[in-house]
Amino acid sequence: MFKKILIANRGEIAVRVIRACKEWGIATVAIHSDVDKNSMHVRLADESVCVGSHQPTSSYLNIPAIMSAIQLTNAEAVHPGYGFLSENSEFAEMLEVHRIKFIGPSSKLIKMMGDKIQAKLIAKKYGLPVIEGSDGGVSNINEAKKISKNIGFPVLIKAAGGGGGKGMKIVKKEEEFEDLFLTAKLEAKKFFGNDEIYIEKFFQNPRHIEVQVLSGKNRTIHLHERDCSVQRRHQKLIEETPSPILTNELRKELFDKTVKMVNQIGYEGAGTVEFIYENNKFYFLEMNTRVQVEHPVTEVVTGIDIIKEQIFIAFSGETALKQEDINPRGHAIECRINAEDASNNFQPSPGTIGMCHQPSGFRTRVDGAIYQGCEITPYYDSLICKLICHGRNRTEAMQRVKRSLDEFVIDGIKTTIDLHKKILDHKKFISSDFNVNWLDNEKII
Repeated sequence: MFKKILIANRGEIAVRVIRACKEWGIATVAIHSDVDKNSMHVRLADESVCVGSHQPTSSYLNIPAIMSAIQLTNAEAVHPGYGFLSENSEFAEMLEVHRIKFIGPSSKLIKMMGDKIQAKLIAKKYGLPVIEGSDGGVSNINEAKKISKNIGFPVLIKAAGGGGGKGMKIVKKEEEFEDLFLTAKLEAKKFFGNDEIYIEKFFQNPRHIEVQVLSGKNRTIHLHERDCSVQRRHQKLIEETPSPILTNELRKELFDKTVKMVNQIGYEGAGTVEFIYENNKFYFLEMNTRVQVEHPVTEVVTGIDIIKEQIFIAFSGETALKQEDINPRGHAIECRINAEDASNNFQPSPGTIGMCHQPSGFRTRVDGAIYQGCEITPYYDSLICKLICHGRNRTEAMQRVKRSLDEFVIDGIKTTIDLHKKILDHKKFISSDFNVNWLDNEKII
């Protein structure tokens, strides 16, 4: 096994990776910005290296500084977590050139599946249904408008090189098209350095379903699905598994086609294939070539440590697991706790955490990096921790989440804990009668 791994990330995912490494007996290196020097991931790692100032481009996205940290500490491998450089093919390629193992797929596959247009063509080639839309990127506004009229409004304008709701615009009628098209191009250029745009049919009431996979040279397996349909402005808030709306027949079809595609492209590592689901039909959305924020719900129902498996595949090239090893039990729900003021248009809420009490108890897990006195800065993503609860069924899992949210205390900053309480008590969530647009259309808080 690897002797030393550098974690090219921060916050709760860096802590999560450090814990997995410790269980493998692997030494860890944390990188950090100047404002993160007292962060939990720095405290838990065996070594730490400051790679720059608080701005992400100067630290967590600073490839030369991270490469220097790797050389300085003699790390054999790099775990990128999610976000930052996790899907940066240039970073992965640079590591390959220097014979440092990137814990993820090859740079070629990252580039191939990171291009949403190319990924869509690949999915179609291997039998996955895809969303009606442009065959490739569109730069000419008149051509784009013509394609949209042929598809029929509403349509979705999306950045080819991005995600997370950036460079994404819903066009409900033709009169709005030009302004939103130009805005999407500007956002795509700003956030991803690539203003290529493509167009898809917009679904009115979709669910967001994703399939977790582990793949090595020897085989590809799935770890069943997650339902990530509770979202705000295309950002996930609550995830659960299994999906409360799928039949076993639909699951089998979805899993078989997903595994076939992932295996055929020669994928190695952990990955997630995401789908839009509406009117009993699935449509390929994208593939994330990294571990997901919501991976813990899959872990608690399957008993599989996805991060440890990721590291094993990176080291050996193979997955030790077989499909028959995957036998999910019960139901799990994850709530993302963000440092945001939900009552004030979800404004970020930086500050110093005062009293801090995290829930515990039977089948209750908190993944985080916060503690009393730690500083939540305004420079990074607002996610500060995740609450994951497991029950014998969905009702028990919901009751456990509600009990745990009541125990959660994070003083000194605003958080989304109260929002989650309201969502869990809402009749639409209880009956699973919701879609990705629900929270944007209905005032919960």
